[in-house]
Amino acid sequence: MFDTLTESFKNAIGKIRFHDDEKALARALDELKKSLLKADVHHKVVKSLLANIELKTKNIGVGKDNFLKVLSTEINTLLTVSGKQGFVFASKPPTVVLMTGLQGSGKTTTTGKLAYFLKEQKKKKVMVVAADLQRLAAVEQLRQITSQIDVALVADENAKPVNIVKLALEKAEKELFDVVLIDTAGRLAIDDELMNELHEVQKVSNPDEIFYVADAMTGQDAVRTATTFQEKIGISGVILTKFDGDSKGGVALGLAEQVGVPLRFIGMGEKMPDLEQFLPDRITSRLLGGGDIETLAEKTVAAIDAKQAKKFSQKIKKGKFNFNDFLEQVESVKKLGSMKSLMGMIPGMSSVAKQMGEMDLENSSELKMIKAMINSMTQKEREDPELLTNSRKRRIATGAGLDQMQVNRVLKQFGSAAKMAKQLSGKNGLRQMQDMMKQMQGGGFPAGRK
Repeated sequence: MFDTLTESFKNAIGKIRFHDDEKALARALDELKKSLLKADVHHKVVKSLLANIELKTKNIGVGKDNFLKVLSTEINTLLTVSGKQGFVFASKPPTVVLMTGLQGSGKTTTTGKLAYFLKEQKKKKVMVVAADLQRLAAVEQLRQITSQIDVALVADENAKPVNIVKLALEKAEKELFDVVLIDTAGRLAIDDELMNELHEVQKVSNPDEIFYVADAMTGQDAVRTATTFQEKIGISGVILTKFDGDSKGGVALGLAEQVGVPLRFIGMGEKMPDLEQFLPDRITSRLLGGGDIETLAEKTVAAIDAKQAKKFSQKIKKGKFNFNDFLEQVESVKKLGSMKSLMGMIPGMSSVAKQMGEMDLENSSELKMIKAMINSMTQKEREDPELLTNSRKRRIATGAGLDQMQVNRVLKQFGSAAKMAKQLSGKNGLRQMQDMMKQMQGGGFPAGRK
């Protein structure tokens, strides 16, 4: 997620080797300055950050450990402004949130992602309100999204936004919804008509939160438009979208301080699970290569049913999991988001994440082939792969549009995976896994396996 910035901090830290070496500190700060400016961090933010790091490092003594400690503290301070972090629920439900932003920022998609996050990770009853009637496709887009993630939608293309919001809030009170997300109007530029409509909806809904959705690809323009919205209607947080497409990433580093409100979430891809809370201490850890085990654990707990996990664990120990188990696990992993993002949360694995690229389970040709093969099996064959004789394999291959060699290859891989899983779940499994991790970090993937 922060590949460029993480590499910048790593290079700067590498410039300091000895205690009380102020020349080394100067070189580290110069390296950091160039990297941060190149990453699109605002020049005033860079100047202030470097001045604080230099002063505080000299006060406690120049050295790699002290420099790293000060750097960590100052980045965390920079990311933290007064206000709420992540998602905070109102003391009395429903928590009402206005989603604001310009057209093209990803506001409607982000509304869906936030609804998915609240439903899956926070286990809340969520309602989405389609109050953006300026863009013709916005309501239909929300219909498709809410249908996909199975959350309630209140929409009426023929009503006024204010009336839709009133109706939705009455329904939310009556049917005990926990959260109401209102997708408001967006335009290509900030104008009086847009602000007047937002003020009307704001007055009727009396929101607990007003989130401004900004496009990370626009760099410092995202900061400027967020600042204007803050001045005009008073926002309580920013959600930065399309962050996976912004290779620089510097806008996230200075946004909170520049706008004066917290950065609350970051959008990392097109799929519904690709939205992450922006919690300063966790982001600081990731920026400095320490990973984010807490977020990874939260995502995993939310995506994987505890009873199913225990049952699957017992099967793994016996090396007896079947194709039904495989499909269940694939669906669970898809809820976690992109593999690159997940690997980036594991300490020391950011370099491996970079090598993996954007592994997409949903569109993987290999996975599609395996699914076609499984769908051609009988229920008994799925539950017991050992039943698959040559005649059954031929039938499955024909049904899936494959040749028997492809079916044999998948079955062989499946058998090998079962053996390895059984081995890794044994007494020395953890040590073997650690050895594998070290090997991956040292030499990367074998040729042709990226």
